Amino acid sequence: MFESSLSFPPATLPPTADRLRSDVREFLKESHSLLGWTPRSNFMSTFSAEFSQSIGLKGWLGLTWPKKYGGKERSALERFVVTEELLSAGAPVAAHWVAERQSGPLLIRYGTEKQRMEILPKIAEGKCFFSIGMSEPDSGSDLASIRTRAEKTSHSWKITGSKVWTSNAHINHWMILLARTQPVSENRHAGMSQFLIDLKNDNIKVNPIPNMLGQHDFNEVVFNETEIPLDRLIGKEGNGWHQVTAELAYERSGPERFLSTYNILLELINSTGEQNNSEICRAVGKLTAQLISLRTMSISIAGMLERGENPDIAAAVVKDSGNEFEQKVIDIARQVLPIEPRQNGLNTEKYETMMAELIMQLPSFSFRGGTPEIMRGIIARGLGVR
Repeated sequence: MFESSLSFPPATLPPTADRLRSDVREFLKESHSLLGWTPRSNFMSTFSAEFSQSIGLKGWLGLTWPKKYGGKERSALERFVVTEELLSAGAPVAAHWVAERQSGPLLIRYGTEKQRMEILPKIAEGKCFFSIGMSEPDSGSDLASIRTRAEKTSHSWKITGSKVWTSNAHINHWMILLARTQPVSENRHAGMSQFLIDLKNDNIKVNPIPNMLGQHDFNEVVFNETEIPLDRLIGKEGNGWHQVTAELAYERSGPERFLSTYNILLELINSTGEQNNSEICRAVGKLTAQLISLRTMSISIAGMLERGENPDIAAAVVKDSGNEFEQKVIDIARQVLPIEPRQNGLNTEKYETMMAELIMQLPSFSFRGGTPEIMRGIIARGLGVR
């Protein structure tokens, strides 16, 4: 049962990977000089529409998509290379990230041709940004308990309820909403559907949820009998759970699940030569081994996606293990490097400032994409032990 339910088949990056990696690195150097962005470990902490459009001009958004939707029809493994380079450089990717990573692929798989033609080319150009409408008050990662409902009328869908932790809903263009279209039954996963919400024009209320740094990334989005056209339904009515499970595999499996504290690990590595500290060397060795393992697993999942498979269980393993790794990097760095984290340092790229920001943001890493408890439940069910 174990072998058939959970495996990470070896995957090899294509021959084009080295050239593509070099191209992305050269672009990032030029972009950093031109736009003056500050590298950040947390990939969702910097929003730059200008940077996203410049990535679109390079043809690196929607890289795997059909050309008629603005894509380049390249492999998921090549996309992995671009993603890895953007994240390791701390580039300001938050604007396009959700749209390119999961919203676009979801529409390709389940959307109507009208939805695809209207939205996908704009995502590929870096001009259309998406939020995720899943989590709710008192529900968190337990999506089966959502209470937002969508009622079908003769001419529209009427939506009532609310979503929370909705990143950048105050500045993004669209949200993919998960709502109940049928009453709760014995099958808690039945009766859900997904919808396109126009964040700029639909009758909704967006309430800010400031984080501990005082920054406004999260929001509560409130629907009070909000009416949307019938053709905003994504896929089949009642098929929402199946669709959202496929969508979450994209969210949970990529290198963003273990690279959010990568720059802190680099600081640890750089400090080993200066301090000649055996404790730091051992810590760096253990963390580097974990990072290499997680990267190998994530590349394997990119290979599965390339073959059209749904790696939901494997993605949950990477997500859970990656979050644990990110926490461990911070914990070990604080123990072995006698440097006090501080906000608002003179040089915002310095270790002290990066560490201060990550300590404040770290709690959110564990619940974006699903809490550890949810991930372990998915893994246990997949292995037949729950």
